[in-house]
Amino acid sequence: MSHNPTLHSPRKWRGGRRFFPFAIFFFSFILLFIGGTAAILYLIFSEYSGVRNIWLLVCGAPSAVVLLAIITAFTLYARFGRPLGQIFSAIDSVAEGDLSVRVPDDNSPQFQELIKRFNKMVSELERSDQQRRNLTTDIAHELRTPLHIIQGNLEGITDGVYQPTPEHINNTLDETKLLARLVNDLQTLSLAEAGQLPLHPTRFLLADLLADLTTSFSTQAAALGISLQTIVHDPAKEFTADYDRLNQVLSNLISNALRHTPQGGTISIETDISSQRGIRIVVRDTGSGIPAEELPFIFDRFWRGDKSRTERTNSGLGLAIAKQLVHAHHGTIEAQSKPGEGTTFMIELPE
Repeated sequence: MSHNPTLHSPRKWRGGRRFFPFAIFFFSFILLFIGGTAAILYLIFSEYSGVRNIWLLVCGAPSAVVLLAIITAFTLYARFGRPLGQIFSAIDSVAEGDLSVRVPDDNSPQFQELIKRFNKMVSELERSDQQRRNLTTDIAHELRTPLHIIQGNLEGITDGVYQPTPEHINNTLDETKLLARLVNDLQTLSLAEAGQLPLHPTRFLLADLLADLTTSFSTQAAALGISLQTIVHDPAKEFTADYDRLNQVLSNLISNALRHTPQGGTISIETDISSQRGIRIVVRDTGSGIPAEELPFIFDRFWRGDKSRTERTNSGLGLAIAKQLVHAHHGTIEAQSKPGEGTTFMIELPE
């Protein structure tokens, strides 16, 4: 799944000017009427020197007031009316489903912050909509391959092309397990994103959690020639969280590290007490790393460092699930990486 931060060129809204020509005509007509009336009255009474200045003041004042009113109205419209009109029109466009609309912020210093936040909101909505469309395509892609393999194996056995040997049966069974894992991951991710994933917090030792992880992955790491290390600064430190879900988060991170760390590399899991959040857990590897342009998207669904999708042992949802499970514990997860030097994931959870 390819990600492009720039979805497409946003369309700037240029509405909000429909009533402006009419306003110019209306005020111009009033100005001509009052100015003409003042000129006629001035000519009539100009022969009377005693009242000339008075009528000059009386006839000229309305024209000056109307001119001042026009200038004031134009200024208020330029500063407030036009930007508000653009914002309201853009809101209507978003309500109609047009997420490419943007409000220009270069001519409205009074509403610059509001327009900036509005454009950011629409950009996020547009990106979420694009992710939703990509998700449908990715799910179809991920389901198609195992279904085709299962169908091909069963049809081959039915037609007599394949013998129902344990090898063919096991291959078919593996594909069904992959489908079941994908469905379970999608369900977990959907519940976590909706805030409906049930958590069962218990009190446990962080050292016990890391010991279980080491036991689970030590054999696989040794077979790959990778050193798996754990560092616990306070072995007696207890923590309250959903043990199984936190174990799932760290297992996803370790599995991901094992796939991208070469032979002779190192994966370390370190726990520490964070002065700001509470507990900090760091998973660090010396693998191939992640390019800077891909780093903002690693927690997206179906993200893979290998765009060829040749590896089918994982669903591509591990990091997305890890992020949502950490958020369900009111924590944060961040990643730092340099190509060729490895990747570091930092989890901070409140006590």
